[in-house]
Amino acid sequence: MEFIAIDVETANADMASICQIGIAKYKDGELIDQWSSLIDPEDYFDFINIDIHGISEDDVIEAPTFPEIVDELNRFLSNSISVSHTHFDRVSIERAFAKYSLIPIETTWLDSARVARRTWEECAWSGYGLANVCKIIGYEFKHHDALEDAKASGQVLIAAINKSGLDTNAWLKKTSQPINPSGLTVNRDGNPEGEMYGEILVFTGALEIPRRDAADLAVRIGCTVDPSVTKKTTLLVVGDQDVTKLAGKDKSSKHLKAEQLIAKGFNIRIIKESDFKQLVVQANR
Repeated sequence: MEFIAIDVETANADMASICQIGIAKYKDGELIDQWSSLIDPEDYFDFINIDIHGISEDDVIEAPTFPEIVDELNRFLSNSISVSHTHFDRVSIERAFAKYSLIPIETTWLDSARVARRTWEECAWSGYGLANVCKIIGYEFKHHDALEDAKASGQVLIAAINKSGLDTNAWLKKTSQPINPSGLTVNRDGNPEGEMYGEILVFTGALEIPRRDAADLAVRIGCTVDPSVTKKTTLLVVGDQDVTKLAGKDKSSKHLKAEQLIAKGFNIRIIKESDFKQLVVQANR
């Protein structure tokens, strides 16, 4: 049983703005190789992201750009099973390849959050974030460091394999199947079988598609869509032009409120509309 686990941190709401990558390689349940690097995203750093991971412009002054570390990514990911916790990291990697017009790496992705939701009953419908799952399995790590998060994702998969007796190939098949095969569901707004079930999503800014259509997409993949940002919000989707306008300094009231809540310790992720669309595509694969 061999796989690699990967995690990234980003400089701003653009998921292609990778500023750190961490990779851990496992074989037969043991860590056999690891690699991490700061990345110059060639983009601005939002203070909210800096508060989360502690990486700033000063830290990446002499760091390589994404194209300069692609050979290292190929060394690990090519023709491997690549594990990430939720598919945000997967989409970030794919968006960065598209940003630089690079040839994508052929790898097989496995979402350790989907694995966790099918392994531990208490994670099936909520609480399947990396930190909480690691508490369940008794694994301690430094959250929001890319290498630490990558190792943690690998440990989640190893714990699930040990608990279930299923190997990685079996988990690739099982994660594409319903969480609750009996068809029983809980009373939530989002599709409970959706890959992003449990996310409380809010849209802001000028979207390319009608809000109603965007909300339909979100609900289909499991998100509950709220009209305003609250302490329960977990995901804020911002129109692309609102993210790039004035390097992110001219923000809506929802955007500003989300940042205020993040600063207070609430777990809210801010992404662009185009990245949200890619998340929908990945969730429907």
